[in-house]
Amino acid sequence: MEVELVGADLKAVLNRLRRAQGQISGVIRMIEEGRDCEDVVTQLAAASRALDRAGFTIIATGLQQCVTDIESGRKDGEDTEEMRARLEKLFLSLA
Repeated sequence: MEVELVGADLKAVLNRLRRAQGQISGVIRMIEEGRDCEDVVTQLAAASRALDRAGFTIIATGLQQCVTDIESGRKDGEDTEEMRARLEKLFLSLA
C-alpha cells in the first residue's frame, strides 16, 4: 500500500512536521535553560498534536486512495480487506 501525498496534502503534512520540529527544538532549549515545567509540558503537548495531525492526514490520504482504488477495481495484488486492516492498524497506532 503506497500513499502518495501531493498538492495541499503534502504541504499540510510538511508544515505540521516543520512546526513540530520547531516546537521540539524549543522544548529542548527550555529544558536546557531550566524553564518552568508547565511551560515545557505545554510546548511538548503542542508538538505531539502537530505530529498526530500529520499522521492523521497521511492516513486519511491513504484511506481516500484505497477507496478510489476499490471503486476503480484496482487492488495491485492486495486484498481489499487486507488494505482495510493495515490502515486500521496505522490509525490505531496514533490513537
